[in-house]
Amino acid sequence: MNRTIRRFGAGALLVIALLCPWTRSAGAGILGITGPTFNLTTGAVSISTPDGDSVLIWAYGPSGGPVQYPGPTLIVTQGQTVEVTLTNTLPQPVSIVFPGQGAVTAMPVAGPTAAGLLALEANTGGTVKYSFVASQPGTYMYHSGTRPELQVEMGLLGALIVRPTGFDQNDPTKRTAYGHQATAYDDEYLMLLSEMDPNIHDLVDFGFADFVDNTTFFPKFWFINGRNAVDTLQWDNVAFLPNQPYSSLVITQPGKKVLIRFIGAGRDLHAFHPHGNHAFLMAVDGRMISSDPTNSPTGPGPDVATEDYTFTPTPGSTMDAIFSWTSKGLGWDIYGDPTEAGFGHTCNGEAVNPTPGVIDPASGEDCTYHGVRLDSKVVLPGLQDITIGATYSGSPFLGHFGELPPGEGGLNPFGAFFFPWHNHNEKTLLNNDIFLGGMLTFVLIAPGP
Repeated sequence: MNRTIRRFGAGALLVIALLCPWTRSAGAGILGITGPTFNLTTGAVSISTPDGDSVLIWAYGPSGGPVQYPGPTLIVTQGQTVEVTLTNTLPQPVSIVFPGQGAVTAMPVAGPTAAGLLALEANTGGTVKYSFVASQPGTYMYHSGTRPELQVEMGLLGALIVRPTGFDQNDPTKRTAYGHQATAYDDEYLMLLSEMDPNIHDLVDFGFADFVDNTTFFPKFWFINGRNAVDTLQWDNVAFLPNQPYSSLVITQPGKKVLIRFIGAGRDLHAFHPHGNHAFLMAVDGRMISSDPTNSPTGPGPDVATEDYTFTPTPGSTMDAIFSWTSKGLGWDIYGDPTEAGFGHTCNGEAVNPTPGVIDPASGEDCTYHGVRLDSKVVLPGLQDITIGATYSGSPFLGHFGELPPGEGGLNPFGAFFFPWHNHNEKTLLNNDIFLGGMLTFVLIAPGP
């Protein structure tokens, strides 16, 4: 039985997470491996869960490296011929299918292979190469096409991101999701949503994979990018999660456009809610929501897209949305009273009486409320009358700090605003029936430049 035990308190994990570097370069992309040629392998490993337990999984990984959950995020460019070579070390045949990609071909490379129901399979010790042309930009999933009811549950899945033709990470005019300026963004994050039934994994762990009964499927672990809260807040490639490399902690600044790539990678539908603002849903299953069926970069773009506060990618589907937070309509100056010492700032270049209704593009401040004091809107209690959260900086103003009781706060070194992002189904906020955990992360609105 391949099992490990890890004991961390939630508070300790949060401290570790929030002491990590919060720096992120402009236009920073999603962690993954860049193609168009990839060499993957399969393997079995135990992944950690924050309740102190672990779960055996089957997973993909880069050849020569550890397998991981989810599999490596594959990043390619539109028009490229993508080649994925898979070597199987698991005790049963394995394959890969690429939903949303046309004319996928497969050929045996070495060792035992066999035609499967959905794709050419690599038997134990075998190698298969899959090829296709990435004809459409967007967010996609890949997963095993062999016994998917078992192997996808066991962890054989991952994300595929196709950049549009002409994409340039360092050029804001060419940093788009679909080649159209209406899909431009500043930062991007992946939210791959999945779940696991530990009973199935225990059966496989004990050698009873053929006795799995999927009609009794009952998940008790819910993941974002292969982690459960509060491990979702740890940084990428944290050492104590060697097979769960991907964070889902979102860090941005007021006014920045955040591209969120949702993938419904499990068998349940998940209602994921980004707090703080509605987001602009611009694409589903790798196609812009557009009146132009060709999705041309010079066409109308996502002109029939919608705004929403909850996103529900069905199993196997993807959604792309743009999230942006400003102080629009908030009613008070998020940077404090500019007439007071230490709070001086301008809005859209104006120190006094800036144009109402304008949002400062650099700071995200709504100039309508420039200089409006918070205490003119609400009665601010004394310290003895309030409960101080661990992420409260001591000040209600972005980028500022204030007095805190002894032993309180301390987990907000930049004076950021915190908003939870989570599944709206409360059942999914558990780790094996232990609250708080599951499909939960945060967005941190850090001070602007």
